[in-house]
Amino acid sequence: MVTDASASFVSPLAFDFGTKRIGVATGNRLLGSARGLRTVSEQGDARWAAISALIQEWQPDALVIGVPRHPDGTPHEMTARALKFAGQLRGRYRLPVVEVDERYTSAEAQSHGARDLDAASAALILEQFFREHS
Repeated sequence: MVTDASASFVSPLAFDFGTKRIGVATGNRLLGSARGLRTVSEQGDARWAAISALIQEWQPDALVIGVPRHPDGTPHEMTARALKFAGQLRGRYRLPVVEVDERYTSAEAQSHGARDLDAASAALILEQFFREHS
């Protein structure tokens, strides 16, 4: 029996956070699939407008964000920035936000020949979420 509340999320949006680009993916737990949507490269208010448009279009029931760490699991500067972004998502959209370890997703996406590396990394983050919360 699954008691993890995040296991009830069916259609989340996932984010691969970066200071210059944010990969975005969607997926469906029932189908067990995730796919990259796009990379948000806008900055400032335009970045939030692009994210808001994606949330309005896809109507997710949760947001998943990849949190980077060193290979040994210790945090670094981008860990703090990703966690801050997660807090901003919570505050702006009032949706559940789930943090997922995203070590090596960019390398994996690159090894698969992804055309949009950031969006493909977001899809891998979402697949990781599905595996961890099923």
